[in-house]
Amino acid sequence: MLSKKILGGISIALAFALSLAGCSSSPVADSPAESKGAIAMSFGGLDIPIWNDMLSIMEPQITAAGYKFLTDDPKWDIQTQVSDWQNWVQRGDVKTIMGYPVQSDSMVNVTQEAQNAGISVLGYAGKWEGTSFSLVLNNFEDGKTLGEAAGKWIIDKYGKTTPQPVALLGYWETDLGRERSEGIKAGLASSGANVTINELSVINLDDGYKAAQNQLAAFPDTKIFLGMASEPTEGAYQFLMDSGVAPDDDSYLLGALDATDSILDIYLTPNSIWHLSYILPAKSLADAMVKMMIGAAEGTLTADIEIASTQVTRENAASFYSAKN
Repeated sequence: MLSKKILGGISIALAFALSLAGCSSSPVADSPAESKGAIAMSFGGLDIPIWNDMLSIMEPQITAAGYKFLTDDPKWDIQTQVSDWQNWVQRGDVKTIMGYPVQSDSMVNVTQEAQNAGISVLGYAGKWEGTSFSLVLNNFEDGKTLGEAAGKWIIDKYGKTTPQPVALLGYWETDLGRERSEGIKAGLASSGANVTINELSVINLDDGYKAAQNQLAAFPDTKIFLGMASEPTEGAYQFLMDSGVAPDDDSYLLGALDATDSILDIYLTPNSIWHLSYILPAKSLADAMVKMMIGAAEGTLTADIEIASTQVTRENAASFYSAKN
């Protein structure tokens, strides 16, 4: 399998930010009952739609349990994230911090500061030195599953004689993105498909749109677009539609992890070119995170929780819309 890296610009367009009080953290809401303290959640940036959905699901559960809910928006800047966590440690009422670091290695010192202050630190989608427990996502295996399924489709459609160019809409700057992206490559390799993989580093819809434009300018025969996340892959889909590709052109294959409502709409289009879709439902993730965070705050959490992606099919797709899960 040949690989060629095409550098896609990573322009992080932040479409959503929670208002912050004092430095860079704020309670989303205070519990009407006497507070037991605070619980904090820190994603690397809030330009990822599913993370905003998860926060909105988590907030009422946490406040109903008697805790203040703190969040931040580091905007993918590691120094901002470290500063936010230091501010939370200094508050004196924070019981648990769960985080998805911009760079996990850079969070080790502040994680130790939190632990020294009696604050449990939990990892989202990964672990780093000092974390107590983690919500474990099978990032590499999820990517590999997508890659294997795509490889089978490629062999069935095009055989093995001629190499097929594949646009890999990946992201290598975070553990989750890197593990998923490498998993997709491993899955394509294990499938036996004859492919040439072109790596494009993307994080959002606009990146995906531009990456598809660049991909087709360089490799106009590309018919296969695989993404470590759905939002940038949706950007690629939009470019294809704007370029005149029919939504049911059976020579194309799009596939990605983290299906959203808009992806479900595309997937359910009759004979859609979006053939492969996998989902970690926002509510399932949020409920597990709340369970862990409250458990850590109250000293009852004893183990990681692991969640794997589910394949979306024509039969189950409707059940995954956000209003139903």
